[in-house]
Amino acid sequence: MSEQTGQPVRRPALSPSRASDFKQCPLLYRFRAIDRLPEPSSAAQVRGSVVHAALEQLYTLPAADRVPETAAALVAPAWERVVAEQPSVAADIDPELQAELLEQARGLLSGYYRLEDPTRFDPQSCEQRVEVELEDGTLLRGFVDRIDVAATGELRVVDYKTGKAPPEARALAEFKAMFQMKFYAVALLRSRGVLPTRLRLLYLADSQVLDYSPDHDELLRFEKTLMAIWRAIRSAGATGDFRPQPSRLCDWCAHHAHCPVFGGTPPPYPGWPDTFDEGDADTVLHVAEPAA
Repeated sequence: MSEQTGQPVRRPALSPSRASDFKQCPLLYRFRAIDRLPEPSSAAQVRGSVVHAALEQLYTLPAADRVPETAAALVAPAWERVVAEQPSVAADIDPELQAELLEQARGLLSGYYRLEDPTRFDPQSCEQRVEVELEDGTLLRGFVDRIDVAATGELRVVDYKTGKAPPEARALAEFKAMFQMKFYAVALLRSRGVLPTRLRLLYLADSQVLDYSPDHDELLRFEKTLMAIWRAIRSAGATGDFRPQPSRLCDWCAHHAHCPVFGGTPPPYPGWPDTFDEGDADTVLHVAEPAA
């Protein structure tokens, strides 16, 4: 238990979001995972969190009850849950914007029914925490939106995407999404000994489905990539040498004031943490990520 927060603690681990951060910009990883600098939640992120919470609740109901009207009715309770779990997300959202976001969430849930019929199957799990240690000691940790297992044993990993990336960032957003899915596939391969048959991305705003079937050798190569990323993170963590890596994604970064590229100064390096509280961003991944 952490003496400061009273929460359980976990050793540092690699999550899909933080691995993507480090690949994008090592300094961004430091700001988010080590310095824990605050970032404002965008309206799109809050809306995404509400949709995810509503879909998670939907699948706790009997299959016959998972009709569109029920999904729409779950939006308001999902909002209350998101606000209760993350009080800061609603700090800058006035009642008018809240009503707009909830209506948009209902629209996304309505769109979900154009992609799947949730009355026709039962997932094995929703918002499933996965954690596994690789052979070199790299610890993978994350939350999977949904895991489906067929009667014949095939495993499908499903992730809901609720945002629309700007056109100039769409290809990169899809690359990051598939990176995330391969991360989960490796974690499930090592924790369950089962190769996921299909990785499915459901784009609710676009009514599109992206399916991908990884092969075993591909995931073994990707596992080595994850190990290499973690080695690089630990190496940077030992010295504090997390260098900025400017790119077009800098336009969406919330940390210009602390980034040398923009004339800012990073805070003093606090050192590599031995543990993270259970509530740290490296472990709580069900909060919707930015689109780009």
